Amino acid sequence: MVRAILMDFNGVVLNDEPIQMRAYAEVFKGEGIEVTEEMYYRCLGMNDSSFVRSIASMAGKEIPEERIPEIVDGKTARWREIIDEGIPIFDGVEDFIKRMSRSFEMGLVSMARRDELAYILEVTGLAEYFKVVITAEDVSTTKPDPECYRVGFRQIDLVHAEKYGFPLTKRKCVVIEDAPQGIMAGKGARLRTLGVTNTVSDVRLREAGAEAVTDDLRDWNAESFERVFN
Repeated sequence: MVRAILMDFNGVVLNDEPIQMRAYAEVFKGEGIEVTEEMYYRCLGMNDSSFVRSIASMAGKEIPEERIPEIVDGKTARWREIIDEGIPIFDGVEDFIKRMSRSFEMGLVSMARRDELAYILEVTGLAEYFKVVITAEDVSTTKPDPECYRVGFRQIDLVHAEKYGFPLTKRKCVVIEDAPQGIMAGKGARLRTLGVTNTVSDVRLREAGAEAVTDDLRDWNAESFERVFN
């Protein structure tokens, strides 16, 4: 019986991968680097610092470590400007989160910065539905390393145990991810995995190890999770 759901944020809740790519492309232009779509999507699941290093490496350039925070801050500032024109939550995801929170403990596990997540959760009013929020600042590695989901599971387990008086088993916790790197991180933490085809194909998600794949979270309810992940 499923008791908890850990969701990725960018690409699952917030439809902002194109916005992240645009913001980074504009910032990197000042560094003499052209960020292509192929380069961007090769780095899915990374935290911002790892992303900057990887893009620079692919472009054959070296960026001093002390300049990485400056570049990341510039990206976040431009991302915020674009986001403020209209927050692109995926259709039906707000309703999905509210419905699932009535049956499961809910958490977010993202490689985004905490200030980015906090802003979106506050503006949309979704913060109250998530008992656990894990961001890049909470871990020392990046997806596909499973550390983030191990930390997320430990925290959602504490919430569950306090509420029900007994611990949560890993087979009762489902990860929802849009990227192969995230699926691999969830599998590496020995959690169940549901891929959503917002960013890559169902084939790529299944190759990464997704147990189930969906095109739209609006098609899912509590009974769906029980039936698929029993």
